[in-house]
Amino acid sequence: MTSVSRWQDLRPRMLSAAVLIALALVTVWIGGLVWRAFISLACGIMVWELVRMVDTARDRSAHVLGVIAGVCSLAAIYLPPSFALPLLLLPSMAGFGRMERGGVTYAVFTALIMLASYGFMALRADFGLIWMLWLVCVVVITDVGGYFAGRAIGGPKLWPRVSPKKTWSGAIAGWVGAAVVGLVFAGTTQAGAGLMGVSIAVSMASQIGDMAESTVKRRAGVKDSSNLVPGHGGLLDRFDGMLGAALFLLVAGQIVNFPPGVE
Repeated sequence: MTSVSRWQDLRPRMLSAAVLIALALVTVWIGGLVWRAFISLACGIMVWELVRMVDTARDRSAHVLGVIAGVCSLAAIYLPPSFALPLLLLPSMAGFGRMERGGVTYAVFTALIMLASYGFMALRADFGLIWMLWLVCVVVITDVGGYFAGRAIGGPKLWPRVSPKKTWSGAIAGWVGAAVVGLVFAGTTQAGAGLMGVSIAVSMASQIGDMAESTVKRRAGVKDSSNLVPGHGGLLDRFDGMLGAALFLLVAGQIVNFPPGVE
């Protein structure tokens, strides 16, 4: 690979990422209904992309299931958690009868998308702006560090059969970047040094989310989830790491106190 071809997708990736990050930061700063509507819209679009990937003959179903997912996502956050859970799984159940193939993949991945979306909203509501920014910074640094280190250093592939561009050097660079983010936030908040460990784990979870989506695309025989985002493909391509991170934090938060060191 020449140096030019190695970096040829950098400009569209950077521009698209800048727009998406700016939009996410504005909505998360505003919070409330604006943030929840943004997440619910993204949730619906990602489910729409998922259906079109795993069952190309179900374009109409993709629209219907995307709407169901978006509505359920928004409604769930206004309900007590015990009543929110059935709504979060409803889109998965609704898809079985509409899918000709890929029903199990759709149901499992949609459930993960719904739970992660709920996690995003809950994190903003329960912990405030600062910890939402921390999560975004960890995932963005993981992605950016992995991109540049992977192309500049190269080396052994992380999972060549599924994602031939991912390298161990990129993965480790993402962990290091996440640790630095954790250190910065630990020094500017009441969180303890344990935040560095949590940040690295969240970085790993974002990478797992990325690889999981790559596996779905590989099985579906597509390069991108859609063509909505120049240089990135679709929203699912852009936010797969965020989904993995949010889902992990939703579960891990039940095991360890979050933020660590803050009573």
